[in-house]
Amino acid sequence: LIEHHPTHNTPTMTTLHITVGDREQLREDALQFVQDVEADDLDDQDGKETLQFGTYDDFVDSLTPLRLELIRAIAEDAPESMREAARLVERDVSDVHSDLKQLEVLSILTFKEGGPSGAIQPVVPFDRIEVHIDYPLIDSGDADGTPASA
Repeated sequence: LIEHHPTHNTPTMTTLHITVGDREQLREDALQFVQDVEADDLDDQDGKETLQFGTYDDFVDSLTPLRLELIRAIAEDAPESMREAARLVERDVSDVHSDLKQLEVLSILTFKEGGPSGAIQPVVPFDRIEVHIDYPLIDSGDADGTPASA
């Protein structure tokens, strides 16, 4: 399960906060987000962009080392097109295009129409990514497998 909680768009660079694994917190945050939407109260969210993954596997499947390298290259070098982004990371254009589309779905980057050469320009609106991983090593249930709260 992946939840994205966008806040209002700001032209300044920001930190993308990524949380992984705390399913109960993920549920609570999703409920709070729905309540905020219903109350039209999104502007009070403290300006944080947060991307949440329900499991560690979801996280590593979505943000592979190649995709992280691509994100960094776009943030650092501001390529004017997808093709230029592919050249920066020395990868095939079709593979980079696929990764860029996935990163757009996750709202890690956006596309700006009509770059200097008329191409679609990938843009990373963040200057930093912070990741918090909640990775329990021991199941919180009792030895017989029933949850501790049961």
